[in-house]
Amino acid sequence: MSSEIDARTDFETRLGRASGEAGGIDVSLPAPGGLTARPGRAQVTLSWDPVDGAAGYLLHVADSPEGPFEPLDHQGRDVLSVPHGPYADTTGTPGVERWYAVAAVASVEHVGPLSAPVAATSLGAPAAAAGEPVAVVVDAGSDLGELDRPWQTMIGSEHLSHALSTDRTGGHEIGAELRAALKAAHDELGVETVRAHGILCDDLGVYREVGGEPVYDFTGVDRVYDLMLELGLRPIVEISFMPRDLATDPSSTVFEYGAIISPPKDWDRWYDLVRTFVAHLVERYGLEEVRDRWAFEVWNEANLEVFWSGTPEEFFRLHDTAARAVKDVDEGLRVGGPSSAAAGWVDQLLASTKEPLDFVSTHTYGSPPLDLRPVLARHGYAGLPIWWTEWGVTPTHFNEVSESVFAAVFLLRGMRSAMGRIEALSYWVVSDHFEELGRPPALFHGGFGLRTVGELRKPRWWALKLLSMLPSRRLSVRASGDGADSLVESLAAVDASSGRVAALVWNGTLDQSKAAGSAELGRRVSLRFTGLPGGEYELRHHRVDDDHSCVPAVWRRIGGGAAWPTDARWAELRAADRLDELHPPRRITSAGGVVEVEFDLPNPSMSLVELVPSTH
Repeated sequence: MSSEIDARTDFETRLGRASGEAGGIDVSLPAPGGLTARPGRAQVTLSWDPVDGAAGYLLHVADSPEGPFEPLDHQGRDVLSVPHGPYADTTGTPGVERWYAVAAVASVEHVGPLSAPVAATSLGAPAAAAGEPVAVVVDAGSDLGELDRPWQTMIGSEHLSHALSTDRTGGHEIGAELRAALKAAHDELGVETVRAHGILCDDLGVYREVGGEPVYDFTGVDRVYDLMLELGLRPIVEISFMPRDLATDPSSTVFEYGAIISPPKDWDRWYDLVRTFVAHLVERYGLEEVRDRWAFEVWNEANLEVFWSGTPEEFFRLHDTAARAVKDVDEGLRVGGPSSAAAGWVDQLLASTKEPLDFVSTHTYGSPPLDLRPVLARHGYAGLPIWWTEWGVTPTHFNEVSESVFAAVFLLRGMRSAMGRIEALSYWVVSDHFEELGRPPALFHGGFGLRTVGELRKPRWWALKLLSMLPSRRLSVRASGDGADSLVESLAAVDASSGRVAALVWNGTLDQSKAAGSAELGRRVSLRFTGLPGGEYELRHHRVDDDHSCVPAVWRRIGGGAAWPTDARWAELRAADRLDELHPPRRITSAGGVVEVEFDLPNPSMSLVELVPSTH
């Protein structure tokens, strides 16, 4: 089973049967124009003109203008395309010339022709060591509207029956800590809903056949969903996986807990199960509640063989049958899909479905999510909500990148990219209490969770926390210098009532070969606030890097290679589990509406700089 899931992390496997096998339509896009390659210290910033109809762009690189050109691999192990530029290539060797070209991507199955190539050579440290700081200028008098918060719509979790478990991992009760992590996501980050696999699995006893006839029992589901509502969360109900007594092949399973990935043996009984299940939820929780605050998503990543043993055509039948069953309970209930891996099968679902869709959902790892708005528009679904119901820095279990500050900066890059074009970008997952390939063998084991066993906060949690600390009204930000808007990115916002202004600035690359950090990619930042009301402010500077707000780094220093901490080490880790400040708060005066601060920003790292008007 582990080898099957390991195969899931290979790019070609993740695309699986998505290409050309399920009725997708071919779309021809021209090569992008205007490609430029601007060299900087240990990086080259690539920019190009957008192409109408493109969902993204795939960068290519070669050693000469004659090629061969290969996709630029930043080692995300999933979709390598990005939704837009600029793009900082940090995979090259300083002083060595490389040639670049870019192709427009209509969907993951359709990559267009390459642009004309351009050359660039990244600079070595001696050539640029005396360079100017990256200048970030915040216009505090601007107003770009409400700051989008795509991370607050949804969070991922291990199957929700896990929240009922009284078993222990590393000496900690699984269910209690998973519940605590979910509650913290709601209370501290503002998350509204939770998505998880396996609500129809046999551990909750939803469906069985007695004497050849269906018997339903929703008491297990009720326990789970009652608990989620007590935590303040609403479910995004992933309609999966197949109950044993309804499966064509009960031996086709995935995960340590044996989720059955088979098509149903009886399509009418599949319809009846989904309809009865949804009708029960409406009866128990109320039509208005379920219609307005819940949603239903059909299956999980059926374009990967590890999650669906049937054909593509059988999956689309499964989807439409389930969607019809949901809508037959009430037309206002929200349902969507295809919940696919690697952004696959979106074209195919939109082209083939006979049922109404209320949202489109898909997944990706290792890159910011593609822009699916052109895909929806060409099928007549312009304006349909887009939910990335799984997203993360890596699709690989037990990968040390998940513990890194690199992963936290990756999260900021993706959320900034998603703002204004994606309704939900759901990080996978909230807690290391997660057992798809077995329960955690050690405290920091490369788990997907934002929080550890023992409820310590990883750098990725702090990334979401810093985003949540931004005020409500987005401000205009201009950046210039070596790596501006490609390596060094920023967001800024203001609270109109209190006058608090905050700028979130980070330094990161998509290149996972730099996950442990790169001194050459570190930058000095000049952060300038303009348009401020005159007067005195308190300046606060929160920092996440290897020396601040990073419990995994503390464990590397004190753990001695142990799998789990002693009581004394737990105490040290809990003392370090905090959001650190780079320096104590200090008073600063706005001169002519301007406040300017300079600081070093290592790669990877992030800073939240706040200006709070003094009250005396």
